[in-house]
Amino acid sequence: MPTAAHAQDKPKWTLVIHGGAGIIEKDKIKPEQEAGVKAGLNAALDAGSKVLAGGGTALDAVQAAIQVLEDDPHFNAGRGAVFTWDANHTLDAAIMDGSTRAAGAVAGSMTTRHPIGLARKVMENSPHVLLAGAGADQFAKEQGLEQVDNSWFDTTERRQQLDKMKANDKLGWFDVDLKYGTVGAVAMDAHGHVAAATSTGGLTGKRWGRIGDSPIIGAGTYADDRACAVSATGAGEFFIREGVAHEICARVRFKGESLKQAADTVMSETKALGGTGGVIVTGPSGEVAWSFNTPGMYRGKASSGGDRIVAFYGDDK
Repeated sequence: MPTAAHAQDKPKWTLVIHGGAGIIEKDKIKPEQEAGVKAGLNAALDAGSKVLAGGGTALDAVQAAIQVLEDDPHFNAGRGAVFTWDANHTLDAAIMDGSTRAAGAVAGSMTTRHPIGLARKVMENSPHVLLAGAGADQFAKEQGLEQVDNSWFDTTERRQQLDKMKANDKLGWFDVDLKYGTVGAVAMDAHGHVAAATSTGGLTGKRWGRIGDSPIIGAGTYADDRACAVSATGAGEFFIREGVAHEICARVRFKGESLKQAADTVMSETKALGGTGGVIVTGPSGEVAWSFNTPGMYRGKASSGGDRIVAFYGDDK
């Protein structure tokens, strides 16, 4: 049983976000890129924290944080999403409510400005969990969500990454920069409920309708008040095979592991399969954690206690 001291120590709310993991090293990141990413992460923390500090739900907080990052071209989600092999953008997202385990997800959206908003509508206003492709965008239109031309998501940097990949046969199909710029958020609100949300443009040069782990409930996104909320970023094929997000929650729920212990163990198992990336986690106890097996992960956290951190590299606190 938690002691009175522990109850006093528990924050009223927590928020953790990520903006991708991969080959993120100080000598490889330009100062202007670093500044832009830092500003984006802080803006997302501001948006989510405002919701939580005002007594709002974890679900509203993670959506608010993600929508800021979806509009920021520094991240591989929404505007700034990578290009597919066919030089367009297909966007994936998922959201989950830990209090009810209701979930919504979308894969292959091409015209909805905020895929995470669409995932929320799928969860709340449809009998389904996952919608894909043209049907997902049709549902978005019916729900009154803002639509944009697919070219709205274009950025010069992402186009150059695709061109670089196509010019070099040795790069094959895999993400040219080994930076998974997927964005994610997890939160605990003042009621002790948790939620998770993830949004991505996938891998540079992806083809054949490839879908990664982000919109797969239990792989890249999961939330359960009985355990924790998780959002992942990385080599999606391996995160799907490991069932990363659910696996972490299961270890917490059934083995009583700390969030950090469970996350580290599952990320180690994912690496053994050949998968790199990272996760962010928070629980109804107010505990927060992150774990990554790459050189760095864009990440940040905030809480009601004033504890706030934005970090990039492996040796950052």
